[in-house]
Amino acid sequence: MTALAHDAPVEVPDVPDVPPAEATLDEALWQAWRTLELPEGFHAEIVEEFIEVSPTGSSSHGLVVNRLRDALYEYLKGGEYAARNDLNVIHGLKPWVPDVFVAPRETDECLSEDGLGIVASAVKLVVEVVSPGHENQQRDRVRKRRAYAEAGIPVYVLVDAYDRHGTVTVLTSPSPDEGEYAASVSVPYGTEVQIPEGPAKGFPITEEITGPPRG
Repeated sequence: MTALAHDAPVEVPDVPDVPPAEATLDEALWQAWRTLELPEGFHAEIVEEFIEVSPTGSSSHGLVVNRLRDALYEYLKGGEYAARNDLNVIHGLKPWVPDVFVAPRETDECLSEDGLGIVASAVKLVVEVVSPGHENQQRDRVRKRRAYAEAGIPVYVLVDAYDRHGTVTVLTSPSPDEGEYAASVSVPYGTEVQIPEGPAKGFPITEEITGPPRG
């Protein structure tokens, strides 16, 4: 997912209806996020203590996301869970937009109270496909890894074409208090790795999804 945390031409508005002396940083960011008006093709997230504005990814990024989402959707077909994207996942006052995630098929049952997204506690798996650039890589490899672990999301999959010749990392056993996943398996592009638990248990991530190793 491509981030323009520092360069996006989007002005964050003043926080409405919250006196500065009474607002916490999380509350201020949440109010600012809710009032953002973004150009078509952009979305905004709160990752740790920053509002990050991201455009639609490149064609290669989109191909990987779509192949993975479609394959997951077929794998889960007929069950209680489905693969989703382009929806907010909300944990407290932090909204995220994962590239792909797995949540109950009947999304109405797991919407946040304000209807702005799906609560993180209902999400069983998230996937991020890394985009080029140091800030993008740090967000997905470090900041979102911490955020998803703090939310207790059971499985985090990182598809990273920019780690050596390409790697797929499957992180499990989140520790919310520590903001870390206790278990991690990484394989190079071209080597199959399976989701080890949850509704998508046994789902294989293969070269058909990631593409071949980068030269």
